[in-house]
Amino acid sequence: MLLFIIKRAGALVATLFVTSFIVFVALQYAPGSPIAALVGGPGVTAETIARVRAQYHLDDPVIIQYFHWISGVLRGDFGNSFVFKESILGLIGPRLEVTGVLVLYATLLIMVFGIALGLISGLGSRLWDRVISASAAVGLAVPSFVAAIVLIAVFAVGLGWFPVFGSGEDLGDRLWHLTLPAIALALSATAYVVRVTRSSIREEASKEHVLTAQARGVASGRVVRRHILRNAAIPIVTVGGLTATGLIAGTVIVESAFGLSGVGALLVQSIFQRDYPVVQAIALILVVAFVLMNLLVDLFYLVLDPRITIGGGQ
Repeated sequence: MLLFIIKRAGALVATLFVTSFIVFVALQYAPGSPIAALVGGPGVTAETIARVRAQYHLDDPVIIQYFHWISGVLRGDFGNSFVFKESILGLIGPRLEVTGVLVLYATLLIMVFGIALGLISGLGSRLWDRVISASAAVGLAVPSFVAAIVLIAVFAVGLGWFPVFGSGEDLGDRLWHLTLPAIALALSATAYVVRVTRSSIREEASKEHVLTAQARGVASGRVVRRHILRNAAIPIVTVGGLTATGLIAGTVIVESAFGLSGVGALLVQSIFQRDYPVVQAIALILVVAFVLMNLLVDLFYLVLDPRITIGGGQ
């Protein structure tokens, strides 16, 4: 276990360095220049532009610029935003809270409804299976921005049950504000988990040890819990964990649709305004979240099946 964690930590560090370098280089060669955002527009003297370029090492080779940036990151200093003229950590912090609550809310909806509906579809009657499978197919085909538009039109504007914009103040108000965004974010992922759960449940239910337990008269609830669900949980957890990680990228569209001041909306704004340090910082956050989620999924395998030896690669 310890060896596995050390290996994954090393992989995390290597992934962060490689990804951060790729993002940094890609932004350096992107069309346009951050000079306009740094100097405040036209009418600036050449001396001012030269001083700004020297301050931000814009005339240095790309590898030197990356070294200056990554050395600051390792010290906990992501620099200042070109556009907002403030610390990037102070800029991202409040927005990261909004995005974090939204992603956790959507993940909860995905796992609860995805697994529950998948169980009903896999173990229920043929009618329920057809209804849930058809609904899952429709859910997979609906993009998050379409779901956001429909939810706003029906439940926010039409019925007035939920607010259209904003992220709320305290926890209860925030959950109320984020309900529609979480549903829009979770819809297609929930449908995917439903289909994976149904497939895994049906595969396990047809295995010999399950049929033997049923023939011996073991209670159906015990058969489902001990023999079907537990063995089917590994692919479900894998898909659920990867899906939850992918939600972070999906917040870009949902936050823009619902007017939320989260990391996704900030990423879009920073890209259009060529605020490169903010884009680089958010990219690092996305990579860290993805790698850590994979680590948690691998560790959770041990809880589901103690026979798995992760450190030995089995």
